[in-house]
Amino acid sequence: MELLTVITMLALLQFILFAMKVGGARAKYGVDAPATSGHEEFERHYRVQYNTMEQLILFIPALWGFGYYISEIYAAGLGGLYLVGRAIYASSYVKEPKTRAVGMITTMIPNFIMIIGAIVGALMKYFGQM
Repeated sequence: MELLTVITMLALLQFILFAMKVGGARAKYGVDAPATSGHEEFERHYRVQYNTMEQLILFIPALWGFGYYISEIYAAGLGGLYLVGRAIYASSYVKEPKTRAVGMITTMIPNFIMIIGAIVGALMKYFGQM
């Protein structure tokens, strides 16, 4: 499960990077905490960070469930795709929010595959042991 640990930690580091960008945008555009609005560029960075937090809630258990019940290698590959999707999403959303679709889809597809795979794998193991 070492690969899953690495992918999980990379996802958390990516989230920290996005949080740091929010902090930088706060300073650059004069948006003092606890405000979450005030300048469009700041708000874009903030939305990237917040949406990534929402996706992590799905990603981490899906990654580990899929890795445990289906395949650690495939889970790591899907996790890598998720990380690339998050990077594309962040870059495109900050530049122009309307262009975020590719990054969002590249994030959601791995999550969906891993969630369904983890459910199927767990059920197969459960019913296979009865």
